[in-house]
Amino acid sequence: MAHSSHNGVSPVHHHPEYYLKDGNITFIVEDTLFRVHRHFFECESQFFVKEFAKAPREGTSDSTAFRLDKVTIADFANFLWVWYSPSYRRGSKPKDHWLTILELSTVWQFPEMKKLAIDELQKFDIEPVEKITTYDRYQIDKSLLLPAYKLLCKRVGRMSIEEGEQLKLHTVLGIQEARERAIRSAAEGGCRSPTSADADDEELERILIDVFSLKGPTANRQGAQPPVKSDPVPIVKTPTRLQM
Repeated sequence: MAHSSHNGVSPVHHHPEYYLKDGNITFIVEDTLFRVHRHFFECESQFFVKEFAKAPREGTSDSTAFRLDKVTIADFANFLWVWYSPSYRRGSKPKDHWLTILELSTVWQFPEMKKLAIDELQKFDIEPVEKITTYDRYQIDKSLLLPAYKLLCKRVGRMSIEEGEQLKLHTVLGIQEARERAIRSAAEGGCRSPTSADADDEELERILIDVFSLKGPTANRQGAQPPVKSDPVPIVKTPTRLQM
């Protein structure tokens, strides 16, 4: 459904899936209106609680919809999918789908949804460098990166320049230190011409836990670090009335 435009304003459309008859909050993303349930946003996100409190009447109709910037129609639909789709469909979604949910749930302060995204991403075989940079960006528990650190230590050859540029300096130096300690451990175990891949798996894990200050016994437990207290990236602008 499209609304006629005035004064050169582009037509506004209802989203085909997430403009719900019984919805009670309306958002506009680009040229598309989403009408969903306010409860989902208020029950978990302090970010949206504060936004709604600033303008309590906004979002109550199409003409007073909250405008969400720096998010695409497709990404916002993916975000809403978590609430409106059966849980058995989760396994069919690709990695990028969950990366979108991870990003938005972090910025908009949805801690439970962020945990869900992390749990789902843990099921994917993500390249070590990509996984480390992603988990660093969203301040996810470093202990979940133990398998990625191990892969970087055990593979033949050092990291490429391109990989090193993607990682933080302390990560590059940590991997280098862990590899050197793993080589020494393998040599002490009687291995001739040892490489870091020759170290015992358990010993390598102990080395990495020490180097990166990971949670020892709970290193493989899923979960996120407590959120860092900082101002979120603003995505919700001051609500403006639409010309319909």
